[in-house]
Amino acid sequence: MEKFIKDYEVGDPAIDNLIAELVSKSCQLGTETLLREILTTSVKLGKESTDKGDLKLVNNALKELRYSFKIFSPYREVKKVIIFGSARSSNNSAEYKMAEELSLRLTAQGYMIVTGGGPGVMEAGNKGAGLGKDFALNIRLPFEQKPNPYIDEKEKLINFKYFFTRKLIFVKETDATAVFPGGFGTLDEGFEMITLMQTGKSRPRPIVLMEPKGSTYWTDWLHFVKKQLVKQGFIKKEDLGLFQVVKTVEAAVKYIDDFYRVYHSIRYVFGLAVLRLNRDISEKTLTLINREFKDILINGEIKRSAPTAKEIQEKEFLNLPRLVMNFNLRDFGRLCQMIQVINKD
Repeated sequence: MEKFIKDYEVGDPAIDNLIAELVSKSCQLGTETLLREILTTSVKLGKESTDKGDLKLVNNALKELRYSFKIFSPYREVKKVIIFGSARSSNNSAEYKMAEELSLRLTAQGYMIVTGGGPGVMEAGNKGAGLGKDFALNIRLPFEQKPNPYIDEKEKLINFKYFFTRKLIFVKETDATAVFPGGFGTLDEGFEMITLMQTGKSRPRPIVLMEPKGSTYWTDWLHFVKKQLVKQGFIKKEDLGLFQVVKTVEAAVKYIDDFYRVYHSIRYVFGLAVLRLNRDISEKTLTLINREFKDILINGEIKRSAPTAKEIQEKEFLNLPRLVMNFNLRDFGRLCQMIQVINKD
């Protein structure tokens, strides 16, 4: 069994020993310390909190996360696309039809679809995917939001009380994002996806802003972003590379597919950014990215690498080639631009 780190405990030997005994009988090898800390936190909450509402919040959030992990766990190796959009779009609207077609095309390419589970664009996403190829993350609201009829309610429907746990699962369990026209909720979800990438709080991913024929929804939005956010210095011009406005399903599918053409994933090991690739890149491309993206490095250069010791220990994609660099952890828009250059190799 993993040796416990003794710097986080309740402080009552009898309780700490009970927690240790419970952990020894209820978790997988290698996760003992984490489970011990979770249980310790729960006991600390019980001892320290006098507000029942606080405990209800933690209890419900933990239950929602646990159940979500259980549902998604068997499908972690399958890439998934989240579809955001208005719950109020009719099934005759251009965005509904576009979302249905996008979902159909993506599942034909091997992706799975994740939606918010409600009507409108969300319904179109589930409908296009077909049963067994999609998930629905429904939010319980006093109005409007009920699960649509195209959901496998027994296997892939998750009901959430809290928006924050729902948003966390949207980000954690998906690999690409398609945002259709919508209201405050849709804009909130889309902006959060962009913000998390801009700040490095989520992995790089393709984000497509879907603008149906005849609509100027995202064109007008992008004009505002450029005129107000970029011009006034609230964001960098390079941050516009975090997303792409697209006007056809074909363009959206290509953008998502191309993002993972060579690039596979990223992680950080002892200050180094490690980019895992589906295949090695040419010496010409390596020279190109070192020349064009040296501004995002703290020092040194972008180099090929074998798996790091940490990756070997955790058995993470050991068969994939890698690039490592001292990334400045700031210019994530530029990082996405570099990934796109790598994908053109």
